[in-house]
Amino acid sequence: MMAHATIYVGCTVPQLLRGAQSRIFPSHSPLGVLRHSAFCYCTGNGTIKSKRKMDHLERTANNFRQEVITQAKVCGITNESETVKRLRLAIANKDFTFKAGQWVDFFIPGVSVVGGFSICSSPGLLEREGILELAVKHTAHPPAHWIHTECTLDSEVALRVGDLHGYQEGKGNRHKLGTAKLYYSAKNTSELLFKKNILGLMKAFPGKISCCFHVTQQRSQICKELQPHITEGRISEKDLEKHVSNDTSWYICGPPPMIESISKLLTNIGVPRNRVFFEKWW
Repeated sequence: MMAHATIYVGCTVPQLLRGAQSRIFPSHSPLGVLRHSAFCYCTGNGTIKSKRKMDHLERTANNFRQEVITQAKVCGITNESETVKRLRLAIANKDFTFKAGQWVDFFIPGVSVVGGFSICSSPGLLEREGILELAVKHTAHPPAHWIHTECTLDSEVALRVGDLHGYQEGKGNRHKLGTAKLYYSAKNTSELLFKKNILGLMKAFPGKISCCFHVTQQRSQICKELQPHITEGRISEKDLEKHVSNDTSWYICGPPPMIESISKLLTNIGVPRNRVFFEKWW
């Protein structure tokens, strides 16, 4: 039996701008101009009803957002994979904070579309070094396209923290973490983002944190370090059913079809719905 076990299943893939912010950022400042541009874009398009795909701000219009919009400067760009870039952002505002699991609205000067990207670094890194990191996959979406084709060191952007539910200090999950098992699926090992970090955690917390990497279209040889942890093929019912217990919580992260597939699989093996957690906001 796994006491307080946590299973993570993952896959690689009108309160918008409040009036109070105009007092924080003067309209003539670069950030004020960017705020105004984004505000006009949001309000001008907020009532459009069509079959087009909703953008980030429309989709999350009713979700919690912090009051503060802060400037940030790109201080690092690395290729996390062939399709994903990791941005390191130096945060100017000392009052800027976030909680694990939150995202940022990503404002780019000259780009009317506002991006929404999950934060991939820890709050501790921000506290220690004033740095926040994002991992952004290359797509045709204007903010992601800008990051992959135009963004350079010292590029300036603006950020605001958002969250699906809104954190309340002192509340949340009170049980202690017993063990954490991660099932992580991607096309091939080059698309398994942060695999070195995950392997490091497994070594640092043996018996507490473990991971099974799944690859579905591997063409090259798998390195020796990863081989013991690699399974070829998709995450299956057989993989997950051995972890079913009354004390196990399940967290799913990935594109909507993957989330729906894994949710159905968990239902089939008897996992109660109130033990399954995921977010579909894109």
